[in-house]
Amino acid sequence: MQFTTLALCALSAAGALAQSTSKTATSSAAKTSSTGSATGMTTVHVVKVGSANGSLVFAPNEVKAVVGDMVQFQFAPNNHTVTQSTFDAPCQPIAMNSNVTGIYSGFMPVSAASTTTPTYTIMVNNTTPMWLYCSQGKHCQNGMVMVINVNPTANASRTLANYASLAKAATANLAPGAVSGGVSGTNSTSGSGTGTETGTGTSTETGTGTSGSASATASKSSSAIRTTESFSLIAGLVVMGFALLL
Repeated sequence: MQFTTLALCALSAAGALAQSTSKTATSSAAKTSSTGSATGMTTVHVVKVGSANGSLVFAPNEVKAVVGDMVQFQFAPNNHTVTQSTFDAPCQPIAMNSNVTGIYSGFMPVSAASTTTPTYTIMVNNTTPMWLYCSQGKHCQNGMVMVINVNPTANASRTLANYASLAKAATANLAPGAVSGGVSGTNSTSGSGTGTETGTGTSTETGTGTSGSASATASKSSSAIRTTESFSLIAGLVVMGFALLL
């Protein structure tokens, strides 16, 4: 009778220990899954090009961005461009006055009834000021200009206000011959399409981290199963031993 009682106690203890180990492994796996979901973040600055009421503006017309940030231009009716120039020669493509190709979105026609918004997205590769204008008609001369990373501490005269003044006096508004420097896309006002209207904010990449969490969970679960099997085997051997003694 004593041997039987001891055997049952041993079996019960082994089973409880196996269950406890399994819960610990599962809890550890859950923690790995919850903390490994994000691997990187990219800031996206959104600039509206033009407006529904016909205003010739970039909104905002000044952007501060760090290397690696993205700037997405979203085009309103009717037909505008994003074109880079030098500070000293606004309304002229930067390639005309330097050895830099610069960025150019091309013309983006949009009707007032359109349900999609054309976009043009660039990555900021350095913090040198980027002077931009719209090369449609006389939009540049009429104040449709902006700057990314203005730096008046380096040169107090190179401000957006002074750039706009130079643009107002320009005798011509020119466009480059080919799109360059960015990626074109489309946002849908109904929520579907090749882009999303998120405003200025962040986007998070979760693919790699999620995959790693799944792998960790599988590994922990597998470990828990092996531990349970080991304790079950030990419990069986204990019972067999007592049975032989009987």
